[in-house]
Amino acid sequence: MPVNDIVSGLNGLAADQHKLADTAAALAQQAQAALAHTAAAGGGQGFFITGLTVFILACFVGYYVVWRVTPALHSPLMAVTNAVSSVIIVGALLAAGPAALTPSKWMGLGAVVLASINIFGGFIVTQRMLAMYKKKEPAAAKAGSKK
Repeated sequence: MPVNDIVSGLNGLAADQHKLADTAAALAQQAQAALAHTAAAGGGQGFFITGLTVFILACFVGYYVVWRVTPALHSPLMAVTNAVSSVIIVGALLAAGPAALTPSKWMGLGAVVLASINIFGGFIVTQRMLAMYKKKEPAAAKAGSKK
């Protein structure tokens, strides 16, 4: 391949790169203008609707995931739920941490309480389920240990 063809190909690539950079800059400006327009026109309501939609979808997905689990997988599922709740507690402690008495502080406190209940309840349920899988002592062994 001649050197002139390589150089002309590289020049074409450089020109395409500049066009692409200009197009990306124009798109970024359009997105920034659209975001500013949304914020000026009451964008908080749009954020609330989006957040509410995500919350409702998470509730449906969580419900169907948990209720479709076979009984053999309940203990591992509870362990994962406890791990998720511990992450929630860390975030809730950060939210409840500011000195000012704000709604986020109250919500953080509520999240700490609910996640704590979930964690301790999960440990209790896990212990009970694991106890179901332990072998029972024979009746003769129980009678001999009482003597």
